Amino acid sequence: LNGKMILVDKPLKWTSFDVVKYIRKSLVSKFKIKQIKVGHAGTLDPLATGLLIICIGKQTKKISEYQNQSKTYTGKFKLGETTPSYDRETKVNEVFSYDSIKEIDLKDLSLKFIGKKMQRPPIFSAIKKDGKRMYEYARQNKKVEIQEREIEIHEFNITSFSSPYVEFHIKCSKGTYIRSIANGFGAKLNSGSFLFELRRIKIGEFSVLNALKIE
Repeated sequence: LNGKMILVDKPLKWTSFDVVKYIRKSLVSKFKIKQIKVGHAGTLDPLATGLLIICIGKQTKKISEYQNQSKTYTGKFKLGETTPSYDRETKVNEVFSYDSIKEIDLKDLSLKFIGKKMQRPPIFSAIKKDGKRMYEYARQNKKVEIQEREIEIHEFNITSFSSPYVEFHIKCSKGTYIRSIANGFGAKLNSGSFLFELRRIKIGEFSVLNALKIE
């Protein structure tokens, strides 16, 4: 009656909505009901894995409360290349030299990203403009003005560097695009960079360690 909130570890290549659909279908079939409300609190890109908060029934009213919490990610940037989507969803469009970059350069630069900043989301994003998703404009090669938004990066640590891969740990506010950080990071190094791998490990105090696998 009161609904339920569950933590799910989203698999690679599933969309966040795929997880919602799968859970809704499973519940409808198990409990022999016609319909049930299911929603998620914060999208993860198909190429990202990790923590999704799924709200069922009356718990869907709490979605925005969960969405507003900070998010923690681990992952990898790849130096020396950029892509239009800032991740692996699209093909490399520019190549740069990165041979002279040292781990100390990466660590010094990461500190400059901490705090409140204005960030421009990627054109390949699910943000809506005039009723259409941004990625729909992007796929049609249409130029669209994307508004910057204020985000906050609480922690940004470089955990390992094995050229050209930079491993990181980031804790940030809601609405932060790690892909945009990857792109901006490369630009500031004059080398280009894109998001190669991403995993969300926490939302507020909720951890992926306590999440259910889809199986």
